[in-house]
Amino acid sequence: MMKLWKRASGALKDRKSLFSISFSRRTSVRNPDLDSAIIHATSHDDSSVDYHHAHRVYKWIRSSPANLKPLVHSLSSRVNRTRSWIVALKALMLVHGVLCCKVPSLQEMRRLPFDLSDFSDGHSRPSKTWGFNALIRAYFSFLDQYSFFLSDQIRSRTRKPQVDSVNQELESIEKLQSLLHTLLQIRPMADNMNKTLILEAMDCVVIEIFDIYGKICSGIAKLLIKISPAAGKAEAVMALKIVKKATSQGEDLALYFEFCKKFGVSNAHEVPKFVRIPQENIEAMEKAIKGVEQKEETREDHEEEVVEEKSTILVAERPQLKTIITDKWEVFEDDYSFTCKDNIKETDQPRNYNVDPSLLPLIVIDEPIYLTHTLPDLITF
Repeated sequence: MMKLWKRASGALKDRKSLFSISFSRRTSVRNPDLDSAIIHATSHDDSSVDYHHAHRVYKWIRSSPANLKPLVHSLSSRVNRTRSWIVALKALMLVHGVLCCKVPSLQEMRRLPFDLSDFSDGHSRPSKTWGFNALIRAYFSFLDQYSFFLSDQIRSRTRKPQVDSVNQELESIEKLQSLLHTLLQIRPMADNMNKTLILEAMDCVVIEIFDIYGKICSGIAKLLIKISPAAGKAEAVMALKIVKKATSQGEDLALYFEFCKKFGVSNAHEVPKFVRIPQENIEAMEKAIKGVEQKEETREDHEEEVVEEKSTILVAERPQLKTIITDKWEVFEDDYSFTCKDNIKETDQPRNYNVDPSLLPLIVIDEPIYLTHTLPDLITF
């Protein structure tokens, strides 16, 4: 009886919202058609997801950059007013799909236009909703971080194209690993969470994991070619740290996928096969680090010797002065001093790297996604 009452109350709220926007005028920050699609896509119905109206929202975003402001205004108003975990979760799924459109106008958004970091459902007791609250907070944390990351990515593409350095690629992989760590925190933990809406949300999360982890593996595969004994110590140390973290995250992913399978997430059953990073490559990086350390120690010793040599003035022993008297002339012996100067020249040859970044676009759909290429990492099933 209580469930029926909640559904009826939620449907009534949605109808009231739709009725109110029917009197709204179109402005620079209001689009009644877009508002209607958002309300349908974020309804109080926990039994299904309205993909039709969700794709209408995506179409609006792709059609014109001017539609971003109405989207931000409508979504923030919808989320800030709700205390329903159903509406909040559907709003996050909708934002996830919008971010996956990856249109240039998204760089203006940076962070999400609302805050669900401290969300708490207000329609049931905390003992029944704590699992939903935790999942929404974790999902929001990832999307907020992901929005900022995508904004930087889009901005870098709009600038003058340039070849990325190894350090820039390493930093990009570290950011992706941080995103993956946040993704793995999204999981249903309560016993009462086996619902259709939760499964749909977890399908989106698993697809995003495939995308981000695939980019991490591809980036590591490229770096293994570039990181050699000739590389700098800082680059080699950072690359080794990334590889070890990828190995650790691969183990975490194995457990995560196993959990999702048991929970019933359909996309978790289609796990691609990953290739381990050869141990000899890891050992080569460790040798590169040791080799660079030895070179640096040798260089420092040599520089110390050169500095000492440059600061030393070699003065020949002054001979005794004496006067020679002859019939012809008088001769006085001159003083002599000798100095030793060394010129040190340093050459720094710039490295040229040709980077061909491959983007793996994510589309949130209800079909499993298959990776057609072999990824160089770390999960063993």
